[in-house]
Amino acid sequence: MDQLSLFDTDDQGPPEARSLAPKLRALAEQGLYFGTSSWKYEGWLGSIYDESRYQTRGKFSKKKFEAECLREYARTFPVVGGDFSFYQFPSPAYWRNLFEGSPDSLLFGLKVPEDVTVPRWPSHARYGTRAGEMNEGFLSPKLFKDLFARPLWKHRERVAVLMFEFGTIAKSVIAGPEEFNERLGAFLAELPPGFRYAVEIRNREYLGPDYFSVLRAHNTAHVFNAWTRMPELLEQIDEPGAFTADFTVVRALLKRGQPYEDAVKKYSPYKELQEPSPSVREGLVQITDRSRRAAIPSFVFINNRLEGHAPGTIEAVADELLAE
Repeated sequence: MDQLSLFDTDDQGPPEARSLAPKLRALAEQGLYFGTSSWKYEGWLGSIYDESRYQTRGKFSKKKFEAECLREYARTFPVVGGDFSFYQFPSPAYWRNLFEGSPDSLLFGLKVPEDVTVPRWPSHARYGTRAGEMNEGFLSPKLFKDLFARPLWKHRERVAVLMFEFGTIAKSVIAGPEEFNERLGAFLAELPPGFRYAVEIRNREYLGPDYFSVLRAHNTAHVFNAWTRMPELLEQIDEPGAFTADFTVVRALLKRGQPYEDAVKKYSPYKELQEPSPSVREGLVQITDRSRRAAIPSFVFINNRLEGHAPGTIEAVADELLAE
């Protein structure tokens, strides 16, 4: 994919955005793209977002903010993570509005719907009659191509990477790494060209040479993920053969050992950094610096629930990379 023109910025806007934008522009020019896991955070008003942009009749409008803030987001960040697509197959109209409603410079890292990556539906009320049932669409190339890739195809130049996130899989559903790798390899072999693909797993026992070999055979990246029950990023880097594609992908979501609900309660509304994680930051620096030296792109997505304020985490890592 050709690199698109990067930012549409000026000297106006909140102070954190003014400080961060030129740093991320410099890193993007080196092939290192930093963004956040989503973008509709009112806690960023005054730091990343200018609240005066979202006034209606003299009052802040949540509706206006959520409809329009992505364009302002793109003045600072070159890429954004789209978790929303994990829960639905967006319609062609949705994709059109999303891409037309944001600058051409902004790239998207999109999660493929769970309809493709969940082997058995969770026993949760929101799944209705499917709850607890086996998912017939699990790793279905046809489902992926017909309902996700095809409607997205005309916007592919704006797609940095498509990510397949597999939650923790019980042995009662998938016997173990061998079965998972076999089914994953067959699926990846059927994927259409034109997109970058990456796989994120939450089973520690799946990490290993066979898993990485399957990904490498299809130029698919392992998503280096900081998450409560996965090894630290620095440990994942040390796994033999962990770099499996001509690009890298990182998602820094949670500190190891920290439950999601606890992070939400502690850090909301995500206005400021609260608990820096030196080990995660060092992992981010090492992965992206390796990509820079290898002259391959790296796409990094930081979640507010890692340290309390994703833009602050990104700026701290950017400062280390730019100081080298």
